[in-house]
Amino acid sequence: MEQMLTKLVGDFEQGKLNRRQLIQGLIAATAALNVAPAAEGRVLKAQYINHVSYQVADYAKTRDFYAGLFGMKVSEDDGAGCRLSFGDNVLIARTRPANTPRVDHIAYTIANWDTEKAAMEAELKRRGLELHINAKGDFHISDPDGFNVQIGGVNQ
Repeated sequence: MEQMLTKLVGDFEQGKLNRRQLIQGLIAATAALNVAPAAEGRVLKAQYINHVSYQVADYAKTRDFYAGLFGMKVSEDDGAGCRLSFGDNVLIARTRPANTPRVDHIAYTIANWDTEKAAMEAELKRRGLELHINAKGDFHISDPDGFNVQIGGVNQ
């Protein structure tokens, strides 16, 4: 970083950059510094999307649509929701009482979840994220836009 700043100032002093270009370079460097603290902490390595959770007007219609059109395999159908599997992916459809369909959350399978869960919890707290733990022990956080993100192992 220091080399980049030295080069920017040097180029400005030698007339290779105008004031606007110098300021743009300094802003870019400052933005890079603001990203650095997150990179210094522990990274929770997402392996893949575990599932996408839909809240729908009528899960049975959604189930029949996806199973009939895309050949998704239906499992864990409890009369209010079910899992629809395709390849290594899962779509969970549940009837939403308010009858307003939406994507409820996206769940990510994290590498080394079973062995490093406590360290991952500490990292989420270090980053100042509000952490909710569900009955299965998976973590739920909000992304910067307020979307619900579920973090856990393979069996979420």
